[in-house]
Amino acid sequence: MNLGAFSVSLAVKDIEASRAFYEKLGFTTFGGNAAQNWLILKNGEHIIGLFQGMFEKNVLTFNPGWDQNANSVAGFTDVRELQRRLKASGVALVSEADESTTGPASFSLLDPDGNPILVDQHVSKADRA
Repeated sequence: MNLGAFSVSLAVKDIEASRAFYEKLGFTTFGGNAAQNWLILKNGEHIIGLFQGMFEKNVLTFNPGWDQNANSVAGFTDVRELQRRLKASGVALVSEADESTTGPASFSLLDPDGNPILVDQHVSKADRA
């Protein structure tokens, strides 16, 4: 099961302090908007998201349809199909994608230790088939 690009979304208290810290570790801003309290930082293939006031906990994030550079890829498994497979295997979801849609969508779940996982698709499968 290919879940797409992977990143860790960090719930931060001060986005500028967090950005300055991760820049010292070699990360550079890749996307986002600090004025909206979110930034995406990258160091090689490693991606972290900084989110101030958006999440209660850190989140493991997967993006079907994207590579590690946020480029769309062809032939990926749509988020709704991933959701169907997980539900069929008995995985409980916290939130679900609307299966009647075809565009961007997301679902979330918790691992056995309560760590949040977000599967967040930003591209339409129809555009990449």
